[in-house]
Amino acid sequence: MRSDGREAGSLRGINITRHYIKHAEGAVLVEFGDTKVICTASVEESVPPFLRGKGTGWVTAEYSMLPRSTHTRSSREAARGKIGGRTHEIQRLIGRSLRAVTDLTLLGERSVLIDCDVIQADGGTRTASITGAYVALVDALHLLVERGVLPSLPIKEAVAAVSVGIVDGNILLDLNYVEDSAAEVDMNFVMTSSDRFVEVQGTAESEPFTVEQMDGMRVAAVEGIRKLFSIQNKVLSR
Repeated sequence: MRSDGREAGSLRGINITRHYIKHAEGAVLVEFGDTKVICTASVEESVPPFLRGKGTGWVTAEYSMLPRSTHTRSSREAARGKIGGRTHEIQRLIGRSLRAVTDLTLLGERSVLIDCDVIQADGGTRTASITGAYVALVDALHLLVERGVLPSLPIKEAVAAVSVGIVDGNILLDLNYVEDSAAEVDMNFVMTSSDRFVEVQGTAESEPFTVEQMDGMRVAAVEGIRKLFSIQNKVLSR
């Protein structure tokens, strides 16, 4: 039994609230336990210069944490004058994950800009961002179909993500901050609904992990992500 009462293979309480922001084409509040992220999807009728004239679209992402989303206040990266390496890594991961399930040719020469803003952090902000951003993206693209801008929804399949770690020798799914900070191994899995992986990130913080442990974490992650797909489908069907 874990500090929050969960079993080893259990997700935190997951909630996705659609249409959370009034003005964005797609907007959700995604909650993984006490981690809360606002994900918006904005459509622009243009593409980056390297894609102009190629008849294909683009999906990209930006990620940030509010100054008091954590235990102590962190200054805004804009105030520091540069984006940190962790932020670059996470927003690239979010963009890659969403492009993996989007038919960019069907999207045409337009872009969808995803913004993931962490308003409260308790571990797993990147995995929550990817899981919520997918719902925001689908809502934004559905709106384009309803307006007659697109002939059909340019989504090939779903994508979601979850963290897995080893804490005190035990494989735990969907780590909160306390567990993440104590983990001997921390892994993040991003997977599509056809059971294919977009990305697997894994780091041993102390002792290296074995193949058997890696396989155990993969099995736990796959089971958890399949539950996330069910939650996404249920939310989008409302």
